[in-house]
Amino acid sequence: MRDPDGHIEFPIVNQGTEERLLTGNDFDIESLVRAEDGTFWIGEEFGPFLLHVDATGKLLAAPVPLPDRRPGADGELRSPQSPYLADGEEPLVRASKGFEGMAASEDGRYLYPILEGAVADDDEQRRRWIFQYDTATGEYTERTWRYEADTDANLVGDAFTVKKDRLLVLERDDFEGPAAVTKRVYEIDLRRTDDAGYVEKELVVDLLDIANPGLVGTETSDGAYGVGEDFAFPMQSVEVVLQLADGRLLIGNDNNYPGNDSRYPGTPDDTEMIVLDLKKSDRGGARGAQGGPNDPVEVIGHRGASGYRPEHTLAAYELAMNQCVDYIEPDLVSTKDGVLVARHENEIGGTTDVADHPEFADRRTTRTIDGTAITGWFTEDFTLAELRTLRAKERIPATRPGNTEFDGLYQVPTFEEVVDLARHSRTCDGEPMGVAPEIKHPSYFDSIGLSMEEGVAEILDANGYGDKQDPVVIQSFETQNLKDLDGLTDVALAQLVNCSGAPYDLVAAGDPRTYADLTTAEGLKEIAGYADVLGACKDVMIPRDADGTLAGPTSVIADAHRAGLEVHGWTFRAENTFLPAEFRSSADPAAHGDMAGEIEVFLEAGMDGIFSDHPDVAVAAAAELAAEQHPGPR
Repeated sequence: MRDPDGHIEFPIVNQGTEERLLTGNDFDIESLVRAEDGTFWIGEEFGPFLLHVDATGKLLAAPVPLPDRRPGADGELRSPQSPYLADGEEPLVRASKGFEGMAASEDGRYLYPILEGAVADDDEQRRRWIFQYDTATGEYTERTWRYEADTDANLVGDAFTVKKDRLLVLERDDFEGPAAVTKRVYEIDLRRTDDAGYVEKELVVDLLDIANPGLVGTETSDGAYGVGEDFAFPMQSVEVVLQLADGRLLIGNDNNYPGNDSRYPGTPDDTEMIVLDLKKSDRGGARGAQGGPNDPVEVIGHRGASGYRPEHTLAAYELAMNQCVDYIEPDLVSTKDGVLVARHENEIGGTTDVADHPEFADRRTTRTIDGTAITGWFTEDFTLAELRTLRAKERIPATRPGNTEFDGLYQVPTFEEVVDLARHSRTCDGEPMGVAPEIKHPSYFDSIGLSMEEGVAEILDANGYGDKQDPVVIQSFETQNLKDLDGLTDVALAQLVNCSGAPYDLVAAGDPRTYADLTTAEGLKEIAGYADVLGACKDVMIPRDADGTLAGPTSVIADAHRAGLEVHGWTFRAENTFLPAEFRSSADPAAHGDMAGEIEVFLEAGMDGIFSDHPDVAVAAAAELAAEQHPGPR
């Protein structure tokens, strides 16, 4: 590339030469569109500028800066590297967050450059702006679109037009290898926006979950992460998506040589290109494994795939979905500023690195939660912005040492992010992905003015969830908040019952009833008046004998079914320490035993749903039992 005609008015590296060759210190070239006349339009990140060059690389016109076309704004959007940035001017485009992706209209007249990251002063940091440039007039139009990334940190890696007003958008995170969470291709339609004004996006392919029935690459890349019957493209910088003439997709990466090692730890990644056939495949999830639509076993990823990743992280939820769950389950607590976030408890000393943050040392305190004094750090003492500075860690590292590899990587997700992830995903059978939020300690949060039920219902409604047929189940260990929710929403509700004790709202009201009372035949009939599902501790359904083996089933499952309730059991975990004695593999508490065998006993007793930390094992167990009960072709 070169500028022999002197179109660039600011100094360049080869300023005093005749050819004026352009270098990576002049422009950060990222996106490319070929025009019908053989010239090229290029999006870059230093301005960010649009560049127009001929087929030999000669610049045809001055670089085009980006005017701020956001509603009510004026001036230009500039990066820290912009040659036009004035002294004292705050750059609104962050470094290296310019035009990573750009598409063109079918007729080639309009370009659609997309900012890779959020504009710095935007109050919605998940928003990515799409602009329109008219190549005929040589000016940006007034039209803009808003694209909502799955998280604040996610980036737009590329874009490509597939038909009139429909674009493929490549969205990625900054993780690689087993730590990767988001490497996705979405399709958007510039003519369709949701109620919040964002273009609607539909998942085309999850690049971390690609079917590979032909075992492509398994011989030439033996032992590479993500290369097998299930294929993944887990590179940090996935930055190319093109639709080929036959409809297949070409995906490519920037290997940041030698910085990335997603395939083989310690070995720099290659630049890879893969071609994807977009035929849908049924990989036999739990629903698809059943004999018919009236005999489903639902698998719920308990706090995500928490046996393999730190619980309640987007990484855990993403892995659970790729392991063919029907639902992902976020436990919900509130921040100081009323934002719902996913944590098992509001005390976060055991699930985040908050203890390593000296600025929060004075937040450590003792609170009484549901009658029990607990010392630590609590979400209700942190704003969301403060909570975002923390990173998740494994809650039970002695039992799950492998999960500690991911400590310190992931933020605490909001409920809205979890719902969006599910809404833009599908089950392995192509059905909408379900969400099963559990509202934690509702009486306590009500007492401090941070009621959560209204927020849960509002977020679900805003995302199109409001009916019984929608794939949502709201859960609680208390009773009154479920009765309140029964008047706020029409989605399914689940009464959780523990192996012992009582709902705290009943305790606080002086009501003597316990969970044991709730699971009598009469108690279950009462539950059926406001809930649809009984979420039962395993021992409520099949208790253990004194030697730790399973005893015979109680009548709870049958009684619940007679009352019209589905029964979901919790929690099925593969480690020996959690298993009945007859299903343990050894005396090592952290070793995996026969969780599938345990699940089979509960399914044969009539249980309808499985909460599991190890969804892949649970899905396989449900499928195997279904094959035995319903032999023959599916």
